[in-house]
Amino acid sequence: MASRTPHRLNQRNGHSMDRQVLFQAKRFHVERVFEHLAGGRTLERHIIRHPGAVVILPLIDDDHLCLIHTYRVAIDRWQLELPAGTLDKGLPPLEVARLELLEETGYRAQELKLVHTFAMSPGILDERMYFFVARGLSDGNPEREEGEQMENRVVTWSDVDRLLRDHHIIDAKTLVALLWYMRYRDHA
Repeated sequence: MASRTPHRLNQRNGHSMDRQVLFQAKRFHVERVFEHLAGGRTLERHIIRHPGAVVILPLIDDDHLCLIHTYRVAIDRWQLELPAGTLDKGLPPLEVARLELLEETGYRAQELKLVHTFAMSPGILDERMYFFVARGLSDGNPEREEGEQMENRVVTWSDVDRLLRDHHIIDAKTLVALLWYMRYRDHA
């Protein structure tokens, strides 16, 4: 249920903020934030508050990785993505990454390494994405949630290069993770 009573946030960077929850959903909520600037002005903003998420790059071997082909209702489209999941279970990011990898792909990883964190859309959303690389995979059966329409697609890095170049991958977290890894894999 949305709170109609404004709450004062801590003072930061020389100004303070009041917030009011406008909408509460299962995995996020929307706040109206009144930012009180040092000069006396007040700005009104709307922010989506999200618990954060993980994205996992499952490396089959040096030349192969696993993407998922999934249907996204929000954009009414099938698309290729890396496996991912929301931090909504009260678990740390590493454990959520382990669970989501198994749930969405069926793979178990001997090694899951956090290589980067990034903000998805900091102008309107506070979601932090934790990017993990999974190595030493053993195959198993996916444990997908009801309603998850997806299947594994094992591809080569040459395939990824073509998919990116030809605009076949449009998911932001997947774009960031793949492009980062392709450029900085020696640091992962």
